[in-house]
Amino acid sequence: MKVTMKPPKKSRFPEVFSKAKIRQQLYVIYLLAICIPIVVIGSFLLGNTSRLLTNYYQDLLESDNLRVRTTLFEITTQTYNISEEICFEDALQEVLTSGKSGTDSKGKPVRTYATIDNYITTHAEIEDIIVYTDNPHAAEYMHFELADETITQTEWYGRAAGQSSVFWMPMERVDKYGNSYWSLSLIRKIPVIDSVYNAVLVIQLSDNYFQTRIRSNEYRIIASADNGKIFYSSTRSMYGEEQPVYIDYSQDYYQYLGPVWEDTVKLFTDVSTLHLYQSESRLYITTMNESAYDDIRSIIIICLLIILVAIILPGMLIHYFTRYFTGRVNILRQEMNKASNEDYDILPAIRGEDELSEAFADLQVMVQKIKEKDARMYQARLNEQQLQNEQHVMEMKMLASQINPHFLYNTLESIRMQAISVGNREVANSIKLLGKSMRYVLENTGTTSITLRRELDYIETYLNIQKMRFGDRVNYSLIIEEDMVLSAYTILPLLLQPIVENAILHGLEEVEEDGRIEIRVSVRDEEYLQIAISDNGIGMTQEELERLREEINDRKNINRGSSIGLCNINERIRLCYGKAYGITVSSEKNQGTTVILRLPVSK
Repeated sequence: MKVTMKPPKKSRFPEVFSKAKIRQQLYVIYLLAICIPIVVIGSFLLGNTSRLLTNYYQDLLESDNLRVRTTLFEITTQTYNISEEICFEDALQEVLTSGKSGTDSKGKPVRTYATIDNYITTHAEIEDIIVYTDNPHAAEYMHFELADETITQTEWYGRAAGQSSVFWMPMERVDKYGNSYWSLSLIRKIPVIDSVYNAVLVIQLSDNYFQTRIRSNEYRIIASADNGKIFYSSTRSMYGEEQPVYIDYSQDYYQYLGPVWEDTVKLFTDVSTLHLYQSESRLYITTMNESAYDDIRSIIIICLLIILVAIILPGMLIHYFTRYFTGRVNILRQEMNKASNEDYDILPAIRGEDELSEAFADLQVMVQKIKEKDARMYQARLNEQQLQNEQHVMEMKMLASQINPHFLYNTLESIRMQAISVGNREVANSIKLLGKSMRYVLENTGTTSITLRRELDYIETYLNIQKMRFGDRVNYSLIIEEDMVLSAYTILPLLLQPIVENAILHGLEEVEEDGRIEIRVSVRDEEYLQIAISDNGIGMTQEELERLREEINDRKNINRGSSIGLCNINERIRLCYGKAYGITVSSEKNQGTTVILRLPVSK
């Protein structure tokens, strides 16, 4: 299997950063660790705050608009039901078809129709109920008016006479003092049975009742019918005018939520459509909040000021601390320079009781012990020379011990060539792999380190031998972290083969085909080397896994053959590198097993 690896890339940032003075480094750290994060996070928070506030005011505005729509729908629906009761009442039919007249001695109508009076009295939302009819005798009743030429030529009367459905529209009325009022009115034709006369019912709703039910001290509310004039507004001067916002009347249900400019003032506006009950008429309700954008702007400015304070205040502290710290560092550097030039007349102490003071104290101790260290260095050189002599002796012994292995290699090579000569390349390849494996084991027995590249090459050789034995039961893959140079790392030799062997003999024991061994090599946080060896075999139960972990960490509890090798490997790693390193095992029943080696990064 071919493994492609790229050389690691070197970062120039630490190199450039380390060339700067400490004061410059602190300022750069302040910029990178405080200013930029605060600006980025602050910008995000400002944007998020603005969005949340906008959504908050939007929800409030929509809620109030819904309140107005609900109220208007309730009032208009109730008014429609009243009109139904009036239109189809038998007493009304008798009045509209009446052909008799009755007046008192002064010529005034004496006939009354109590039903309309009762509705006006008991329903506060009704301002007035009027029945327009061309029957002159019916017009003598209270709340009945003669539909003369002036009335019949009006747009609303002609529309009501020409259709049977109910419609709504704002109607203007003028009191006896000349004051003009607008009210939302229900208009519908009254079907007169077996008569040549016509009648139209008009129910005018009370504006004062609207003021009581839908007025809001916080929002400006405007309501109009169809594409007509305004019949209700928080500002009375707008009655009878057009809506101050754009409305697309061609849409069946027009909805708008957003800003609207009124001169130089930005208003948060919600426009919605209300389809009235049993009518093709539509009401358009506009709700405006005049202070929402100012409130949002004020909160954003406060948040911005807080962010500025969070940047400026640490900047001032960093500035004064940098001056104090770099001054002490310069004193320490000067005294160390004197000591390096064999001038041991240094200051007795520097101000402060932190790590710099401790470093200066260490400098004083170093000056006092320089001569002792010189003597120890001389002795160390003698010891080093002695070790080199012993090493030469050991190399001679190792050379002598390689005579027999070389004889074995040469013999295997002769057998391999004989297999090739008779055309049995499979046997030749097997002998070649076996010789390569034996050479690696014999050459590295007793050594303390080997490159990761050579160890993995040996593991591939071992796996190829096993694949020849077991066929499709054993497949493998080797995954190397990108930019990782294997020849630059060293590990203990013969560390991985027992684990791979254990995975094949025990993990893939019951696997008939498509067994897989995966070896994944990576460096974690540039602190330790991780090698994970996984199989897709039978795995272990949680109880078996816990027992195996105990056996690996405590040699006294070993009672399974498969755990001896793992225990030995774990102990070799800890003896060589320390207790911070070793192996861990994870497994699930019928899900395979993974053994992870944690090693120091050794180059």
